[in-house]
Amino acid sequence: MRCSKIFLAGLFSLLAACSDQLPQLPQRVLPFPTPAQHDLVVLVSAGPLTYYADDKGATHGIEHDLIEVFAHELGVGVNYLVVPRQEIEPALAAGKAHLAAAWLQPHGDPTHKMTPPILQSSDVLIQHEASLPLDNLDDLARRTVHALAGSRQLLTLRALQKEIPNLEVVEFSNGDMFSLLEALRRRQVELVAIDSMLVRIAAQFVPTVQATLELEAVHPVVWWLGNRPNAELLARASAFVERAQRDGTLARIEDRYFGHVRRLKQADIVAFLGRIESTLPKLRKHFVTAQTITGIDWRLIAAIAYHESQWDPEATSPTGVRGIMMLTEETADRLGVGNRLDARESILAGARYVNILRALQPDEVGEPDRTWLALAAYNIGPGHFNAARTLAKQLGVDPGAWYEMKQVLPLLAQPKYYQRLKSGRARGGEAVLLVENIRSYYEILRRNEAPHVAVSATVEAMVGMGGAAPGLKPGR
Repeated sequence: MRCSKIFLAGLFSLLAACSDQLPQLPQRVLPFPTPAQHDLVVLVSAGPLTYYADDKGATHGIEHDLIEVFAHELGVGVNYLVVPRQEIEPALAAGKAHLAAAWLQPHGDPTHKMTPPILQSSDVLIQHEASLPLDNLDDLARRTVHALAGSRQLLTLRALQKEIPNLEVVEFSNGDMFSLLEALRRRQVELVAIDSMLVRIAAQFVPTVQATLELEAVHPVVWWLGNRPNAELLARASAFVERAQRDGTLARIEDRYFGHVRRLKQADIVAFLGRIESTLPKLRKHFVTAQTITGIDWRLIAAIAYHESQWDPEATSPTGVRGIMMLTEETADRLGVGNRLDARESILAGARYVNILRALQPDEVGEPDRTWLALAAYNIGPGHFNAARTLAKQLGVDPGAWYEMKQVLPLLAQPKYYQRLKSGRARGGEAVLLVENIRSYYEILRRNEAPHVAVSATVEAMVGMGGAAPGLKPGR
């Protein structure tokens, strides 16, 4: 393998060359963001780790969420400016933003100010599992590698071209990362360079991919503030990043995006993708109807049903739970279900039950935690779940945060904990696995199936439920 020092020198030379081509203008300084006067203005580049919009228009991303927490600490709103990566530095110099959060690595110019490292990641190659793996960088000679336009991986590959003969680098600009992964799945491309943090997510959508080679050493991820930042903002942002690492803020945000991707095995994903093609079309109308009634994304309902029964309407467990949503006899009775083995009845009831469990969460619990906590209660029952909440309070952790509760729930199986609770022992670890697997199935469905846009129609006429409210019959 070629010396990493030579590669890194080439990379930094490339970055310096790119910087030299940019206009070197005196940086304007925006006023410090203050409540009701000046928002925090942030430069971002679209990407699955930084900033993206879901099908409802809501924005997400690790850096996006961290910026939101920082802005909340400052007591201000955020104005995001989405620009191509190559425009970030001149935009900062022109005073268009306070800082840039775009999965950036440390700047080569020591006068360019930045926060302490937020995360660490590297650039890796992935390929189809049927292809022969690469052993070292020299194997890239006369090979073709694709990378997303504007990505850090593209810069890495451009630097490698100076050291590796006949390495062809193709800039992919006809879609997002998932479009590029699909091209890899179809073997339309040979090798793809992505961020190491995305490898597990990539395997969820294309189970036939495998990481084959790390392209370079680990890079810190930082926020840029330019060469003449607001001094107070630099100090506040730097202190915030260090504190977010110490107090668990960053860990909780990471868990929101990656906490579930380590659960499913390749065989699980392959089987699920097959069922999406063969079985889901027969059941989709029932899931869509359930969304119409409850407001829950039909794809989430489908993910729950798949985890419970693999979409088998006649599924039965040794404990007596039955049907596609695996309802207990008691729950089915209280929800007015006449036949648990009727797919339509079971799906509607299961979705209504999830809504009930979501409504039982305290008002201060937001999404997505509210849904994940409700699904845990779906598995172990409200009584055991409330016991876990009590235990969480005793342990001094937040019972309204899924990140915290998934550490607490497995304790319900340990005598030293459940003996102090009225509800007794429960398999809380199974509830955690259920929720994390459902999260994975849901993400896969969101990438493979379109959302349902509700049409104007009378729910009662559509579903024949007499407008029944989503509540339980009085318990016995």
